[in-house]
Amino acid sequence: MDAEDTAEQLAAVLGAHLDRLAFADRGTDDVTELLIAATVEWARGRGWRAYRRAASVVPLPPPYERQFSVVDVGIARPGAAPVVVEVDHADRRRTLDKLAAEAAAGRVALWVRWGAGRLAPPPPPVVLVPFPVISRRGPSGARVHSHTADTGRPAPAHTESSGAFTPQPMALPAEPGR
Repeated sequence: MDAEDTAEQLAAVLGAHLDRLAFADRGTDDVTELLIAATVEWARGRGWRAYRRAASVVPLPPPYERQFSVVDVGIARPGAAPVVVEVDHADRRRTLDKLAAEAAAGRVALWVRWGAGRLAPPPPPVVLVPFPVISRRGPSGARVHSHTADTGRPAPAHTESSGAFTPQPMALPAEPGR
């Protein structure tokens, strides 16, 4: 049995992989592309086949109903259920519906949601892979996003501030001629 059998375990391992990313002042499309590329790298690093823009089980709305939607990353795993991953900054109902349909078809459905603030978990069977960023307005006025890598190292120990400094009376120099 693989250590990554459940959707929650897969989400945790993928989340840990993504947390190692570090970037500063990237645009929305750049961050999404970076997360998709890192997800493909994660899957291929496990010996799985990973496909960008893989065919979904969800047909497109009319007049394109003979064509199918795509997922950001489709992952084929030998001897295990396929995994589909959507990467989004926005909380889109269409994405949730697509992932729910993928899960109903027997795939593990992971939603990499990134952004500042709290990222609400989707209803099961879709599993959230949260990716927090810091967002601000850049020099051009457009939003830019940053993420600091989680290196797994603990924060440095800090010295205790209370009692570390004791005020000492200042001795005034002797006045000349005294």
